[in-house]
Amino acid sequence: MSEEVVSSRLVDFESPLFNFRDVGGLATTDGAEVRRGVLFRSDTLTALGEADRERFAQFGVRTVIDLRHPVELERFGRAPDWCCEDWHNVPLNNPVWRAEDYSAEAGVVAFLLARYHETAEHAAADIARAIELIAAGPGPTVVHCWGGRDRTGVVVALVLELVGVSDADIAADYELTEQGMARYLSWQRRNRPDKGPLQPYLASTPAEVMRVFLAELRERHGSVRAYLTGAGLAEESIAKLRSSLREQRP
Repeated sequence: MSEEVVSSRLVDFESPLFNFRDVGGLATTDGAEVRRGVLFRSDTLTALGEADRERFAQFGVRTVIDLRHPVELERFGRAPDWCCEDWHNVPLNNPVWRAEDYSAEAGVVAFLLARYHETAEHAAADIARAIELIAAGPGPTVVHCWGGRDRTGVVVALVLELVGVSDADIAADYELTEQGMARYLSWQRRNRPDKGPLQPYLASTPAEVMRVFLAELRERHGSVRAYLTGAGLAEESIAKLRSSLREQRP
């Protein structure tokens, strides 16, 4: 996947929304591709304002899956009612991140890998539920958390693996979030100059993290499919997911 193709997938809004993109267009390893306009990933839609109502409507979104915790909803609110027909909150029951667990010597990759495996362990049933909703969604669906990188990144990576996208392309999609974060930081410098810099593990999403995470998840569970069915995802939902998200290339 070329850098130009990857970069072009980020969508511009007037609202402070920086990491919205279509997951479609990614190739599968058996010659198909992920259908466009069916699944989107994003940072929080809380910031979506009236100025972008018409722009957002062009994507035809019918379902929104919000992975944030209840405390985040209470503090920041949810996506506007007009942006979807069905809104679901599926909070991932992952442990709260602690800055003191980060070691500059170990680096960002080690820190994020540890956090993602915590999420996979503690929030397996929540992840399976989110993927079940994606499979059952009536029409285009958006999955988001706060920054659209970690909780969203894990869920979307597992969806893409189920439909046959290579680890390399899954990791490239994950790494694209760095460009979304760069957009956010540029906005922050202009609009909130009093805010300090992000921790290194919040500003970076190295592709290596997702490649290794997927490989290690398979080592622990045999396959991504086995991990998810063990967490409660029905085979029927996997079949629906593959049917709705895959199309043959011309």
